[in-house]
Amino acid sequence: MKKILLLLSLTLLLPLQACAQEKWREDTHYKIISDKATEKKEVMEFFSFWCGHCFNFEPIVKNMKTKLADDVEFKKIHVNFMGFTSSAIQDDATKAMMVARELKKDDALIQAIFNYIHVSRSNIAGIKDLKNIFIVNGVEPEDFDKMMSSFGVNSRLKMNNKAVQEYRQYVTSVPNFIVNGKYQATFTKDMNQDDMVDLIVFLSNKK
Repeated sequence: MKKILLLLSLTLLLPLQACAQEKWREDTHYKIISDKATEKKEVMEFFSFWCGHCFNFEPIVKNMKTKLADDVEFKKIHVNFMGFTSSAIQDDATKAMMVARELKKDDALIQAIFNYIHVSRSNIAGIKDLKNIFIVNGVEPEDFDKMMSSFGVNSRLKMNNKAVQEYRQYVTSVPNFIVNGKYQATFTKDMNQDDMVDLIVFLSNKK
């Protein structure tokens, strides 16, 4: 009986996989940028706090995370090549994001930084402004200062910027998604939010 049920489930699953492959086409919905995929499944979102599209994309990203399989790691990579401010200030924002991760408050604090720029229409001129955002959101000033200068946060900044440099030839604008180190997603005008999420989930299962 168990074998029959297993065969039935596989029979139902195969048409769904075939349908997804027909829906998402190479060179239309994604590009192959590498011959080899990463050893582990991963989705990298290249973004900037200063990017309005990235700010509007946040609800889609949150939905996307809930749809990805447990063995897929989602990585948020903050770029430092936007023209809105200096690369040094953008690196400070990246470090602030790493502090938020250390505090296990990354979702809330990332949203707070986005809101400061795009809702309050306020300017981030340096670490002092980022520190104030964190304090308003319940982070002790001493904890912020200590973690911003820590070896761990600075190491994560270097890792973040290494990923930016590694994929810079492909990432010319944000938001931008690289999946399994091999596929670059292309969101076409006819796609809705659910389609965008489905495409990333589909690519995350490709090797």
